[in-house]
Amino acid sequence: MAVIQATPELLRPSDIDHAFRDPYALSSRTRGISWVGLFAILAAFPLVFTNPAVTSVAVFTMFFLLATVAWNLFSGYSGYISIGHAVYYGLGQYTVALLVLHLHIAAGAGELGVLPLAGLVAAAGAVPVGLLVLRVRRHTFIVLTIAVMFIFQLLAFNFPSITGGSTGLNVPPPAWSPYSYNLPFYYVALGTAILALLTSWGIRRSKFGLGLLAIRDDEDRAKGLGIKVTRAKLIALVISAFYVGIAGGLYAVFVGQVFPQFAFTPFYDLYLAVFSFVGGLGTLAGPVLGALVLGPLQQYFEIQFGATTLYLIIYGVLFILILLLLPRGVVPSISDRYRSMLAAHWRKTGRGPATQGGSSLSQGPATGPAPAPAMPAEPIVREGA
Repeated sequence: MAVIQATPELLRPSDIDHAFRDPYALSSRTRGISWVGLFAILAAFPLVFTNPAVTSVAVFTMFFLLATVAWNLFSGYSGYISIGHAVYYGLGQYTVALLVLHLHIAAGAGELGVLPLAGLVAAAGAVPVGLLVLRVRRHTFIVLTIAVMFIFQLLAFNFPSITGGSTGLNVPPPAWSPYSYNLPFYYVALGTAILALLTSWGIRRSKFGLGLLAIRDDEDRAKGLGIKVTRAKLIALVISAFYVGIAGGLYAVFVGQVFPQFAFTPFYDLYLAVFSFVGGLGTLAGPVLGALVLGPLQQYFEIQFGATTLYLIIYGVLFILILLLLPRGVVPSISDRYRSMLAAHWRKTGRGPATQGGSSLSQGPATGPAPAPAMPAEPIVREGA
């Protein structure tokens, strides 16, 4: 017989977040108001700026926003930098094009209605690709994703009976008014991007997301802790591919043409990586900021210098400068600067989280030592121990 003393409850569940909270972080209310304000501005943008040229750039920006958030959901959280997401982008394009052409789907709302199927096909394609490339890590993983992307591009070129080969496929454009043609694509892409962002937020706050972050920090240790690393990475890749496939399907309907060299293009993967790195890889707001700032800039460069591809050099130089000045990305760098300024202000004024009613493990309680926890009246007796 052994006597075991029950361990007292040091913290109630409701106190855990308060005890471990970041004293320098913005409040949940402030962050929520910021997100709502941002998406309210995005929703009103095409209604205020009605020029078709401007709204066309806005539509492509929404496509980038959707795909960048999805790319970060896998690469940003797991640490596996993928340069092969164009595979799922191209699968989404060809899925919509083939369904519209072979099932004679009416142009317009019917074409937009098959977008979930484009996402599902891309997600299904991510399963065998993921089982292949997720066996390796780091630079080998990057090289394999590039190789798989070019394999799909060559397959699209060499199966003209299905993909149309180098002549591509034509998707009938919706018979909408030229003045409002861009609006449905804009709002469908924006709504799907919000859904992808909510998915990313939910994953980040879940046990599954915690496992992904553990894999990013130290995969061997995560495996030793019992995390099924292959399954976690594959699930994240499939979810990411689903949203990228929808972005590809939207692009196919909006442009009206699908070509192998544009559906499976390495430039698309570089754009997604650049947007995420510049904004802040692995953060929630970083991909949004990167897509909204660099997406229109990419479109401007392509319009101005597209014939000579000079815009790629300008874009690369800009990327290098940003990474040299802000190596962690814009959002983490601004956040660090904000924390430094706030800490300096608290030191100067003698005020801080403890004096303002908050608490921090590093600072201890605001006044006096913590009371000793009450022990149970009687020990717990376990027979046969």
